[in-house]
Amino acid sequence: MGTHLLLLEVIKMILDFRSLTLVARPLTREQGQRILERDHFVCQYCGLDGKTSFENALIMSVDFLHPRAHKGRKHPRNLVACCRPCNTIKGRHIFKTFDEAKAYVLTCRNELRKSWESQMARLHGDTAKV
Repeated sequence: MGTHLLLLEVIKMILDFRSLTLVARPLTREQGQRILERDHFVCQYCGLDGKTSFENALIMSVDFLHPRAHKGRKHPRNLVACCRPCNTIKGRHIFKTFDEAKAYVLTCRNELRKSWESQMARLHGDTAKV
């Protein structure tokens, strides 16, 4: 009987271990809503206001400053309101400070905007020649 109980304990430990994850679980809707409300539905990177239009509201999310993929916690200090484009740009990068992350995101957005404007100018130039 003692061996049977020991085996059950080992199985229980294995099952408990398998349920642990190396990354924080995603936020619940309520947790995300609290962060968005705290930050007034404004992207903390680019300043997009999620309250000005339905389209803006659709792209608002919450970013883990220290990414979940790198064991970032669901603590409010680690979470900011963020539009999905800025969240995608920041990705899984790790920064020492929020200001460093914001500078990186804004620099990338500016580079992407310049590239897009250049492509659009070429497209418009090509269509004007037709």
